[in-house]
Amino acid sequence: MNLATPIEEIPRVGSIYQKRLKKLGIKTVRDLLFHFPHRYEDFSNIVSISEVKINEQNCIQGKILEIENTRTWKKRMILTQALVADQSGGIRVIWFNQPYLINVLKKGDFVCLAGKIALGPDGLYLSSPAHEKICLTPGVKHLTPGVGLVNLTHTGRLVPVYPETEGLSSRWLRFIIKPILTKLKKEILEPIPEKIRLKYQLLPFQKAIWQVHFPDSTNLAKRAKERFAFEELFNLSLLVLKERQKLAREKAMAIPLNLKLVKDFVKGLPFELTESQKKSAWQILKDLEKPRPMNRLLEGDVGSGKTVVAAMAALNVAKAGYQVAFMAPTEILAKQHFKTISELLKKFNLKIGLLTGTEKTKPDGVNILIGTHALIQENVKFKNLALVIVDEQHRFGVEQRAKLCQQKQFIPHLLSMTATPIPRTLSLTIYGDLDLSLITELPKGRKKIITKVISPEKRKKAYDFIRKQVKAGRQIFVICPRIEPTSNQQLTTNNKKVMSWAEVKAVKEEYNKLSKIVFPDLKIGMLHGRMKTEDKEKIMKKFKHGKTDVLVSTSVVEVGIDVPNATLMMIEGAERFGLAQLHQFRGRVGRSKYQSYCFLFTESPAKRTQQRLKALITSENGFELAEKDLEIRGPGDFSGSRQWGIPDIAMASLKDIFLVQNSRAAAKEILTEDPELKKYPLLREKLEEFRQRIHLE
Repeated sequence: MNLATPIEEIPRVGSIYQKRLKKLGIKTVRDLLFHFPHRYEDFSNIVSISEVKINEQNCIQGKILEIENTRTWKKRMILTQALVADQSGGIRVIWFNQPYLINVLKKGDFVCLAGKIALGPDGLYLSSPAHEKICLTPGVKHLTPGVGLVNLTHTGRLVPVYPETEGLSSRWLRFIIKPILTKLKKEILEPIPEKIRLKYQLLPFQKAIWQVHFPDSTNLAKRAKERFAFEELFNLSLLVLKERQKLAREKAMAIPLNLKLVKDFVKGLPFELTESQKKSAWQILKDLEKPRPMNRLLEGDVGSGKTVVAAMAALNVAKAGYQVAFMAPTEILAKQHFKTISELLKKFNLKIGLLTGTEKTKPDGVNILIGTHALIQENVKFKNLALVIVDEQHRFGVEQRAKLCQQKQFIPHLLSMTATPIPRTLSLTIYGDLDLSLITELPKGRKKIITKVISPEKRKKAYDFIRKQVKAGRQIFVICPRIEPTSNQQLTTNNKKVMSWAEVKAVKEEYNKLSKIVFPDLKIGMLHGRMKTEDKEKIMKKFKHGKTDVLVSTSVVEVGIDVPNATLMMIEGAERFGLAQLHQFRGRVGRSKYQSYCFLFTESPAKRTQQRLKALITSENGFELAEKDLEIRGPGDFSGSRQWGIPDIAMASLKDIFLVQNSRAAAKEILTEDPELKKYPLLREKLEEFRQRIHLE
């Protein structure tokens, strides 16, 4: 048996348990050993029976003097009752509806039991405790609390509690994991270089893998988890930094900065650029001058003016005689970018094309081609593509860029844009191969959006306010909650999960409620991601041109939709969305001179919900909010990072900036000394395994 052994070959794991393990994503011995406990029950303090305390967890040891199954008077429940004694006294033990225990525990057995002491009509009893037969150390004839016990697993120690699924208990997992660990722990070699392990005071692998499952103390359990978190973050940093190294070896077109052209562009704008926009544009234009590919992420709040900065870079490249590809995540957004960039660059005599599922423009002779993922289809070839701009997709690898080019000796520069500000720890790890440019200010003259949490009793008052806004000539967005679908409700398009029927249903129900009951006199529209593109566009056009008062939608409006006359964003079931997503929704309003509002409807009284929604009210910008979201919810939820398959222990550790910084520093140290990891063949092998487990593009 080794780490790669499939679970089908593990002794005592039958077909039923194999299916249950696979539900947890466990397919190999490695997966099983790295299915770490999420907490521990502390049963390490073994007390005499005479010292047990009522309503508290107690761990005792003793000899079974009597044991039998009985039925309750209504015959609805089977009780397994035992009398267990040590030298200080005896106590009744009762297990409910576990009749099989009579075949496991026998009169005369020595046992260790852990559970709560309850008070019944017949006095104190130990209620449904965890149980374990014990063997005494040779030569020990009497039980003394905590003395002379051999190899306890389920009681009498810190006991691991694992993420479980139906029919798969932590007790069963402990039963299976312990013998495998005993057999294999010495055979698994240490992948972290010794000097790194010693420098950062990490437990050695063999000790850590044992202590993470069966710790001798809470401190050792903590140190073991930290060691594995460091290792995963170290591997992640190595991959990301190696990607940066790889890119640095590639060649790109060096695009000279045409300062006069850029000044003409800025002078012709109907508004003044913010300092952040100027700084970001300068960083990008200077990167483009280098003969190696730029790999830059432009971060800025919704409405902060990222597109203007991108247009400046595109203009400089196009006027130098090269092509630009501008990719957006949806057709609606691609068309919006086409319109915006065509307007911004109209006086510069450039040919700007649009390529989507319905709009076809060939790259030949086009200076700037804007489109959806249709841009990277095999039949689309650029002759001299020098810059790729992608919106809301942070990664776009060397291979993807190479596909776009006919000139294989050069790789285009890359500018990614996002309106979801990324917390520092995420930017150091997952996006560590990207240089960052930040737009931290909103354009001058924008009013702060007034955000309020609306409880059920204030709903009518909120509806009255919405009606007043419409009467004043303004428009309203209504966002329906994301509903977790059942498996048979999930819809797919091109093998990608899109939306559940439950979400479509939620939108239709809200639309019916608002149009027939709440606002029968207003013009209500409905939008969701399952509609045909042309239907979506018609609905958005009507809303943009003021022919619809209220638009009921799913999160399809999250990115890029610009309706300056919309002044109120109403979000149903706000607790179902992440803070970053709520902030995106809020950014759809407040794009004109009118005062704008965001109403967060929630029926959840949960403290965590209120804490999160309050953070949205008090945060001035998305960067501050991103850090709060990371702190409150954790990085897995915040970033949707499950899409990369990054291990849970690494994701959880992204909250720890010191661990992130140390693991990144360690990765830099090793790669500076040995870029190809020739001195560390085991690390290179493990890194390749890690690369297979996750995917960063």
